[in-house]
Amino acid sequence: MSHPVPLRSLFWIFFKIACTSFGGFMALISMVQNVVVERRKLMASQDMLDGISLASILPGPVAVNLVAYVGYKLRGGLGALVSACAVVLPSFVFILILSIAYFRWGQVPAVSKLFMGFLPAVTAIIVIAAWNMSRKAVVGVSEGVIAVAAAAMLLGIGGFLSTLAIILGAGLAGWLLFRGRISAAANSPPKPKSAGLPAHAGLILFVTAPVSTVVPLLSFESGLLLKLFLTFAGMSLMLFGGAYVFIPLIQETVVQGHGWVTQQEFIDAVAMGQITPGPILVSAAFIGLKVAGLAGAAVATLGIYLPSGLLMIGCTSVLDRIKRSTAIQAALRGVRPAVVGMIFAAAVVVGRTAALVWISVVIFAVALYALTRLRIEAAWVVTAAGLAGWWFY
Repeated sequence: MSHPVPLRSLFWIFFKIACTSFGGFMALISMVQNVVVERRKLMASQDMLDGISLASILPGPVAVNLVAYVGYKLRGGLGALVSACAVVLPSFVFILILSIAYFRWGQVPAVSKLFMGFLPAVTAIIVIAAWNMSRKAVVGVSEGVIAVAAAAMLLGIGGFLSTLAIILGAGLAGWLLFRGRISAAANSPPKPKSAGLPAHAGLILFVTAPVSTVVPLLSFESGLLLKLFLTFAGMSLMLFGGAYVFIPLIQETVVQGHGWVTQQEFIDAVAMGQITPGPILVSAAFIGLKVAGLAGAAVATLGIYLPSGLLMIGCTSVLDRIKRSTAIQAALRGVRPAVVGMIFAAAVVVGRTAALVWISVVIFAVALYALTRLRIEAAWVVTAAGLAGWWFY
């Protein structure tokens, strides 16, 4: 790109994505791929696949870490901050509204019909994202075998250990198969884009801006808020394999360990995280709100996303430096088709959760047509699918 992406554009891109990303972290990742790579051409498909690979093996929320990666690649540390805040903000606001209603009236507003309409459309988005990535990553029989094997392993076994084994195994296969085919001319990857501020200055802002925003909220409960932050920050660095793997750990900590919420309240918090757009782990805001009000919600959310986001950015910087190695490039050539296979597997998993009725098939087919032929933005497709679900289910 000849000109850096304006920060306000980055914010608006990820804010819109977050508002319509129903269906889990892979839905959000697929929408990021659709907008950033396919529609706006802000990043190469290979770079996106590298980011997904890195986010999959590091601790923390995968989708939010990927968004921080994209923001960092486009505008350095400040871009990572703006992008991560934009993608978390809508779900944070939604969960606050639902939580306040829950604590006042004791129930979650009924949005199940909307959600039933979202799922077939989200499945279509994931399928298209995987197909578009495969055209760049699966360029031969070897890559095709890796992709199919990765999908089969994830569908057959699942879990974080399978994901880790797929990434490491595909990297080893790529090193064995492709190390002799990497040209020396390809060993100079582009440097991360930054504008206005040096990357290290933006990184400092990535750390200090969220913290300085929360400080005025500390009030007289600073000890409790610090405990909230440290608890969720510690769990964030223990989160491997996605939000659903994380649920038992957070349940043990906040229900049995600290007694901050009851078992039923925790279950309802997870349910609210599922029916709101964006990352499911924003359920932390529900717990923080119960413990220490709005300041608690902000601190818990900050704790769940900030530490792993910083780790992701640090590892991205290292990856950019070592990618000029022929061995690393060969390994990444094996990992990229494996990621494509995992995304296809995710489409199957999400599709299975949709209601097995004729309208689900119709919504899926119409969504595919709208995205591929009419080139309608995914955000509008998901919105229309939700309305169709509300009307027909």
